[in-house]
Amino acid sequence: MARVARAADAMTAERRLHLINTHTGEELDARYFVGGAYSAEQLGALDWLLRDYRTSEVLAMDSRLFDLLQELALAAGREPRYEIISGYRSPPTNAMLAATTDGVSSHSLHMEGRAIDVRMVGLPSIALRDLALARQAGGVGYYPVSDFIHLDTGRVRSWSG
Repeated sequence: MARVARAADAMTAERRLHLINTHTGEELDARYFVGGAYSAEQLGALDWLLRDYRTSEVLAMDSRLFDLLQELALAAGREPRYEIISGYRSPPTNAMLAATTDGVSSHSLHMEGRAIDVRMVGLPSIALRDLALARQAGGVGYYPVSDFIHLDTGRVRSWSG
């Protein structure tokens, strides 16, 4: 019974993220899940922060990414504070990056709002990668030279770039 109670508590617990967009300097401390439900207002604020900063296009991000970030912070014993390198990418932005940058997929899940590139403040990216790999919740890419990891809600796979 105790395990069931803990699972129920986890399902209704408040979920919060503090995100810093490295390109725009914008910060957001979002309580995006409160009282057992997602907050449409806070999800919209997260979507705006994660917009394609080159075009200002916004797409609704997959809320499972937010939950994954929150879970990884809990697993690390840290505040859920992340620097965002990339969230949503419009198709023109993604095409430009795919043509000019090694390792950018022409069919990136960033274009579907299902991928995010991040660093956790105060935690080495390799440690964040290891926590994400253990979750087996989607794709995990590790970019040691640029010091970030890619997370997505696609099939389970991993790579280094």
